Parts: sequence; C-alpha cells; structure tokens
Amino acid sequence: MSETIGFKDWAVVCDAMRRGRQSLILRKGGLAEGRNGFQFLHREFFLYPTAFHEQVAKLREGSAEGLDPSPEERSEIVVRTAFRLEWATSIEDWAAAAALTPFHLYRDEVVRERFAYDDAPGLQVAFGRAYRVEPAWEFASQPSFGGCRSWLRLPAGAPPWHQFEPALDDAAHAQLSCQLETWLETHALTAHRFV
Repeated sequence: MSETIGFKDWAVVCDAMRRGRQSLILRKGGLAEGRNGFQFLHREFFLYPTAFHEQVAKLREGSAEGLDPSPEERSEIVVRTAFRLEWATSIEDWAAAAALTPFHLYRDEVVRERFAYDDAPGLQVAFGRAYRVEPAWEFASQPSFGGCRSWLRLPAGAPPWHQFEPALDDAAHAQLSCQLETWLETHALTAHRFV
C-alpha cells in the first residue's frame, strides 16, 4: 500500500471480519464525509476498531457470541484486521438490502435505519476479504482519529501485507463470492470492481 489507510467500524464488526464471520461492509457514511458523501475510496485498508457501547445490541441475537466488543476509549489503538475490497455497489432498493441478511450480523432494524438515513434512501455495499494482522499493530491514538467519518490516515510503520493470514480459506471465500455475485445479478446491480 502506498499510504496507510484506516476504515472505522465497530470493534465487534472488525472482530467478526477477522474471524471470517462477515465479509461485507454496509455503509451510509458519517457526518463529516465531505461534499460527495461516503465513497469506497481505497482498495486496501486496515479496520480501525471504534468504541460504541451499544454495538453488541445492534447485532442479531446470538451473533456476537465469541466476538470482542472492546475497545473502550484508550490511548493505544490495536489493529487486528486488514481488508482488501473486491467490489462495491450502491443500492437504492430496500428488497436488495433485505436480501443481504444472510451475509452480515446486523439486526434488520439497524440496516433499515442506515438505509433510510437522510434524504436519499440507500446504502453503499462492499465485498472483500479480511486478513488477520498477527501480531496486532499497536500505535498511539491521536486527536485526528476522532470525528464522524469513515476514512483515516494512520501512522507509518504498518506491518507488510504479505504477512497477513486470510480470515477465510480460498474455498470458503470463493463460495461466498459466488453467492454475492448471484445477489448482484438478482437485483440487477452493477459493481465497481477493484483490480
């Protein structure tokens, strides 16, 4: 990676990605996403875990079992997951969003809330592959990491990508990819492919 980029998400979702239990990102965007709103701007990035005290309650019952909902706000950031996007698309049809339920851990009402937020109903959806960062990458928190936005510039010194272990093996990832390609076709969606 030419620069070190972080993508903010709930710590429990970052852990689900690291464990291969979710490979989708559903995003509406934060309040400080800029004039054009949220976009998937980077193919490769680190998942930056955020503290949100209600995050476990926002997942389907039982789906957070065995996942780590930390961190609480603290001076050291611990990054355990990297992510490589394969494709992204925009959806404006609730039926398409509802059909993604088998592929993520969120409660239906959370997806509905994100979908309906602001004057333009819809979601940004991205599929990719998560990688375990072991040992975890630790660095000091900075004021610039705060705010309601998705993308961050992280400190230099990230571990090299070639050392990361995929969260899902090749066969499981290929099967999931095939299922989501069928979802795209069923809902006549065009995906932006990250090469």
